[in-house]
Amino acid sequence: MFDFLKRPMPGRNTSVQGVEVKASATGKVVALAGAAMGRVAWSPRDVVSLTKSGFIANPVGFRAVRLISEAAAALPLVVQDRERRYDVHPIQDLIARPNSAQGRAELFEALYGQILLTGNAYLEAVGAIEADLPTEMHVLRSDRMSLIPGPDGWPAAYEYAVGNRKVRFDVAEGSSVICHIKSFHPQDDHYGFSPLQAAASAIDVHNAASRWSKALLDNAARPSGAIVYRGVDGQSQLSQDQYDRLLSEMETQHQGARNAGRPMLLEGGLDWKPMGFSPSDMEFQKTKEAAAREIATAFGVPPMMLGIPGDATYANYQEANRAFYRLTVLPLATRVTSVIADWLSDFTGERVELRPDQDQVPALSDERESQWRRVSEAGFLSNAEKRSLLGLPALEVGHDG
Repeated sequence: MFDFLKRPMPGRNTSVQGVEVKASATGKVVALAGAAMGRVAWSPRDVVSLTKSGFIANPVGFRAVRLISEAAAALPLVVQDRERRYDVHPIQDLIARPNSAQGRAELFEALYGQILLTGNAYLEAVGAIEADLPTEMHVLRSDRMSLIPGPDGWPAAYEYAVGNRKVRFDVAEGSSVICHIKSFHPQDDHYGFSPLQAAASAIDVHNAASRWSKALLDNAARPSGAIVYRGVDGQSQLSQDQYDRLLSEMETQHQGARNAGRPMLLEGGLDWKPMGFSPSDMEFQKTKEAAAREIATAFGVPPMMLGIPGDATYANYQEANRAFYRLTVLPLATRVTSVIADWLSDFTGERVELRPDQDQVPALSDERESQWRRVSEAGFLSNAEKRSLLGLPALEVGHDG
């Protein structure tokens, strides 16, 4: 009457000729999924995972982000309007000391870093009074911020979450204490697209190549060569005394810096066989270098500046540095400072511009000098037109021209 207990139940262990065989009801499905024709395993594409794999664990991504953020944060900034350039202005004072823990360079470096890593950056205004500037500005982590759209699709609020705690920042009549700076994203209306996302596949390849190299050293590292013993009468094994003597001579005469390049004298049937990397090993190294160039390209950093071999796009380092500032650093800094100027102008009601001072960038000194010379020699232009071409405001009241 208890025979039903002996029947194999779905998902339970079965036995074959008295040997217990463990079987899972999902085993066949898992096996088929695991053998899905060698599909590529990419890393997760969320912000936190990309930051860990592309910045924290990847030297090329780390250096590219640091190069751009440090260079952009070090740019001198000027405050001006249509009529004049200010030597002293409350916005300059706020930017010079944005909060008690950070200076201008630290705040902007964090701000640019967030944009490069996530495509979004958030500034919080603290102590803002109506028709007045904030007393402090703080950079908030992008991975903790969420945008809440309203019925019309425009942002209605921002929510900052740390663990189980959440802080909500409402948007009233298009203005908020949160300044959201985002990169262009063709498929998202609310969040930006970061260079790190574009370089994600190249980062996976580069990290996989690094892990492969480490595994090669751990498990299959090749020595520089092998000493092969060929004794007489087919004897292929050294005696213990011969082995000890050879080992001692190798350690004392052919190892260490002072013995580098010393020739080796082999006798008694010993033969040296050099070893090296196989062609597949060399191709793997080239793949890693190609992935590094793709990462640098996604961030807009000339590979030459990152020490990546095989790149000859620019004739010298000076040209690469000039292109780096002109094509990457300045466009990013100009866009970010423009958004911040508009945001701060909402507090004061005074429309001002905040922009990098290109005349104080050493990498662009030759280029700016040539531009100044061409503009100054253009006699058919008025002084106001010349100043406009150079990015300067119109002449102040009381000046000639």
